[in-house]
Amino acid sequence: MQRVRVSLGERSYNILIGPGTLAEIGDHCRRLGLGKRCVVITDRHVGPLYAKPVEHHLQQAGFACARLTIAAGETAKSLETARRCYDQLARHRLDRSCFIVALGGGVVGDLAGFVAATYLRGIAFVQVPTTLLAQVDSSVGGKVGVNLKAGKNLVGAFHQPRLVLCDLETLKSLPAREYRAGLAEVIKYGIIQDAALFQRLERELPLLLSPTEPRALARIVAQCCRIKARVVARDETEGGLRAVLNFGHTIGHAIENSAGYGTYLHGEAIAIGQAAAAYISHDVLGLPASHVERIQSLLQRADLPVTIQWDRGTMSRVLKALQMDKKAVSGEARFVLARRIGQVEWGVRVPMTLVQKALQNVGEQP
Repeated sequence: MQRVRVSLGERSYNILIGPGTLAEIGDHCRRLGLGKRCVVITDRHVGPLYAKPVEHHLQQAGFACARLTIAAGETAKSLETARRCYDQLARHRLDRSCFIVALGGGVVGDLAGFVAATYLRGIAFVQVPTTLLAQVDSSVGGKVGVNLKAGKNLVGAFHQPRLVLCDLETLKSLPAREYRAGLAEVIKYGIIQDAALFQRLERELPLLLSPTEPRALARIVAQCCRIKARVVARDETEGGLRAVLNFGHTIGHAIENSAGYGTYLHGEAIAIGQAAAAYISHDVLGLPASHVERIQSLLQRADLPVTIQWDRGTMSRVLKALQMDKKAVSGEARFVLARRIGQVEWGVRVPMTLVQKALQNVGEQP
């Protein structure tokens, strides 16, 4: 088992990575001294697969469990879903000594974490991510939240989990498309801070295209978590450095929202966003054309989209969404851009003409 420490003083916690770690959840929660009652929040896809085993292991360790199941998909990450969760928690009479277990992908983790951050002004929670994307990214770092019609994650909080438990066996139940979408975030870590990781991905990608090589996969997941843990330890609340984690996300989120949730998976939209960010990086920071090509090639080899069919309405909605991005200042988007693979800068102002040029570069004719 791989262990990564997120060092945040009194809020520090471990990320545990390996096959079969679900069976250890009860023991770990008991060692953390969590309260004796908990609610497992999951969705309609993950719950039938893993909720009973998780509840069984928690009960064996002496915890009393209830389950709360939400709809699957990005549309469930809403204030309305959060309100229904609050009502259920109150019905189960959870108090501040209780805790929440977030069992599922990024949507479940973000929603359950937001509920934990705000119910009774904050209760403990444990992340049990079951998708590759959630294991390497959204479950780590304490950013939790829900979407508004205007854009993704516009309502949220910083609320660190007490533990992140990544069971690589859960990835075997992922649809192939969902698994590949997670590789977009893996590739991102190489671009933003680790050229050696990017080179390893270029060499070992065939081993990672399905979750059947646990040793190779565990090393990659752990390295992504180490990078994020270091960034979060230096900038927990995104005052500066943590923004590097958003490479490709400014345009990616705008595409995801503007095309309609479900048209593109989060990782797919982020892949297109990374391709666009590479073009902008070339124009603004001089990212070598060979690096732009390597980024696009690796994304394509991972069977991720790097182009989008534009129509006038979608392009217009994307440009409007960029002005609503939570990192925008006075209606002007700020970008994370690469100077070279392994080195990025954040908070870069980009003329809208170059943004539009990049969007045209990732466009394809219908």
